[in-house]
Amino acid sequence: MLGARKWTALVRDFFRTHRSHTPYFRQIPDEFIQFLQNEWTPPSGYPPFTLALAHYEWIELVLSVSNRSVDGTVDAAGDLLDGVPVLNPVLASLRYDWPVHRIAPRRKTPATETHLLVFRDATDQVQFVEINAFTARLLALLEPGTHCGRAALEQVADESRHPDRALLLQAGKALLNDLRARGAILGSRAA
Repeated sequence: MLGARKWTALVRDFFRTHRSHTPYFRQIPDEFIQFLQNEWTPPSGYPPFTLALAHYEWIELVLSVSNRSVDGTVDAAGDLLDGVPVLNPVLASLRYDWPVHRIAPRRKTPATETHLLVFRDATDQVQFVEINAFTARLLALLEPGTHCGRAALEQVADESRHPDRALLLQAGKALLNDLRARGAILGSRAA
């Protein structure tokens, strides 16, 4: 996306100016993201989505090597409405100002709010799924592991002032089941 000259200049700037907080090779990408977020001012001619695209590429590495695991027992076939849905521990729900998953060379990409769900599935492959703001909010409510699916969906209904609560619950149940089928939700625990 940057071309060889701009990429080389950016990498040299990183190595020249950034003081790494770790000697571990695997953590150099983490340090590079910190550099882009906190120290780098894009020179003229760099795409405005440079940081977002770098973060998008970085998150795949982070999740692919994560050793996080589920604490406790999960009922893989459990009720996702009346139980507490258990999210995959190797998961990130992300919001970008750019559709980073669609950026390509020689393609104009306008700024658009974009939500992505990124997780490592049962075959250890990192999956990227474009989601909407509703799904992102639902995942944020479920992430602490304190809401049953029904309570989280009802809170989203209240926040959005959705006119048809029954329809929202029905669609929400289908969404939760789809996320389970994909591997983003592992099952549920008793409420």
